[in-house]
Amino acid sequence: MRTFEILISGRVQRVGFRACVRRVAMNVGITGEVMNLPDGRVKIIATGEPPLLEKFVSMLYGCTRVVVRDMQIQDREITFFQDFSIIRQ
Repeated sequence: MRTFEILISGRVQRVGFRACVRRVAMNVGITGEVMNLPDGRVKIIATGEPPLLEKFVSMLYGCTRVVVRDMQIQDREITFFQDFSIIRQ
């Protein structure tokens, strides 16, 4: 198991991106959370098996109405989640 922290910039807020991220995560079997950041980016914390995480990341580009300009991915300490949640701040 691994946990990724993913920061995504572009047209990623107010376009249904968080709901798409959650749907993709649940279809692939990834747990974690997604939230909007005040600076306009979206932050994802995702935990799963490495091949599933790679598939999850590649599928994020397929979310409709979204324009991903930059995606930064880094490993972080493994964090376990019950499911995949949208965090509303």
